[in-house]
Amino acid sequence: MHATNRSGRVLRGMLVTAALLGFASATPALAEGSWASHISSWGPGSESRRWSDADRDDTVTSVTFQGCQTGNNDFKGADLQLYKDVFGPDKTYGQRSNHCDTSSWGDQSAGDYYFALEGVRSGSRLWVDTVTTRY
Repeated sequence: MHATNRSGRVLRGMLVTAALLGFASATPALAEGSWASHISSWGPGSESRRWSDADRDDTVTSVTFQGCQTGNNDFKGADLQLYKDVFGPDKTYGQRSNHCDTSSWGDQSAGDYYFALEGVRSGSRLWVDTVTTRY
C-alpha cells in the first residue's frame, strides 16, 4: 500500500508538471516593453521620454492616448512623429494622427526612441490623462 501512494503522488506530480508546461507554451509572448504616463499642457515640439527597444520580439511600436483635451476642450486630434535617437539628426519614422486612440509605427529595429507632438488640431496645448507606449 505504501508503494501505491508513492507512485500515485509521482503520477500526479508528472501530470501537473505536464499541464503547466503545456500552459506555458500556449501563453502568447508579452511585449518587450511598455511605459505609461500622462501629458500636461504640451505644445508642438514637446517630446516624450526616451525608451530603448532591443528588438527581441515582433511587437509594433505604438502610442495610445486616453482622456484627451485641448485648451478649448474641443479635441480633434494630435499629430505625432516617432524618432530614433541617433548621432546627428534623429531619424524620423513618419507622422501619425492620434484621435485619442492608438498610433502605430510597426516593428522597429533596436535603438532608443521617442515621440514628439508635431501639432494639435484644435487649440494650441494638449492634455492626455493616460499615455501608454508599447515596443
